[in-house]
Amino acid sequence: MPKFVIEREIPGAGDLTTEQLKGISQTSCGVLNKMGPDIQWVESFVTGDKIYCVYIAPNEEMILEHANKGGFPANKICKVVNVINPVTAE
Repeated sequence: MPKFVIEREIPGAGDLTTEQLKGISQTSCGVLNKMGPDIQWVESFVTGDKIYCVYIAPNEEMILEHANKGGFPANKICKVVNVINPVTAE
């Protein structure tokens, strides 16, 4: 199943409180539960004004559907074509 990185532009994302992040996560999980097992949220990285999310899904359209249903921006969606890490250098 393809993996995607989603860039979400959210001004002040880095200043969101633990409770706000919890609420966003609960909303996302609620939408995912209704959409079924074909789409999975792996993890997200919160930066100053953006959140980068890693999802597994069959296609970009399903990522957009999740964003629309959850009220989240999905400013850029990139399909991961390969993964490298320090072990790749060995």
